[in-house]
Amino acid sequence: MPRLTVPDAVGSTPVELHYEDVGTGRPVVLVHGWPLSGRSWEAQVGPLVDAGHRVVTYDRRGFGESSRPWTGYDYDTFAADLDALLEGLDLRDVTLVGFSMGGGEVARYLGTFGSARVRSAVLAGAVTPYLAKTDDNPDGGLDEATIGQFLDGVATDRLAFLDGFVKNFYAAGGTQTVSDAVVRFAWQVASTASPKGTADCITAFARTDFRADLARVDVPVLVLHGDQDAIVPFEVSGRRVAEHVKDVEAVVVSGGPHGFNASHPREFNAALLAFLGR
Repeated sequence: MPRLTVPDAVGSTPVELHYEDVGTGRPVVLVHGWPLSGRSWEAQVGPLVDAGHRVVTYDRRGFGESSRPWTGYDYDTFAADLDALLEGLDLRDVTLVGFSMGGGEVARYLGTFGSARVRSAVLAGAVTPYLAKTDDNPDGGLDEATIGQFLDGVATDRLAFLDGFVKNFYAAGGTQTVSDAVVRFAWQVASTASPKGTADCITAFARTDFRADLARVDVPVLVLHGDQDAIVPFEVSGRRVAEHVKDVEAVVVSGGPHGFNASHPREFNAALLAFLGR
């Protein structure tokens, strides 16, 4: 089982990131959303490999099969972990694909480390540019009351909260768009994550401002979103990316919920592969 060792937030205890590296060709790195793991990319890995790409997935610290440290659940650390992965595997000419919370990693990585190793980026159902509703971000999608509900839900009954969350994850207009088995699997993956990491990541994705990071992006960006996303609605996220990024195109998948890479893999993959072919 391949693992990459990175320092923790205070540089003392090593943290191991589990990753999978398959295929050959120009690399694509897939960064998963909250509260799942790299296994959530199952519907994308095969088609990408078949199309001639090297595909790397990894589990964010605290999730999947990676280490579960007590600290380090902030975007500066997540971006440093991604940088360690690209450096450790010596990946170049990469397309970074960040889903939901993972879009934040992509933005913060490019804003901090630049694009020397990166060819292009995809923000899929992503939390960028800034979810929190504040005085200087009135169009944000999450007010403090809603953020508090997320935090309280995880603190009081994490497993019950996740049960409701993953159902909404794959719901479009109140209708479930995937099988019961997919929902159960997502809950199982989420339930085994670090409780501390699960909670701290809420603060990270809800309250981190990526606008300055996006302004530094100098590679082509694809915004890919479902038009029925009830978790991170397109209007408060994907639509606003063009305000900050120069070279950006958007593809909106009709009927797509938040987890549209699983519910609408044909449409998701077609848009992704078309962008990779540019």
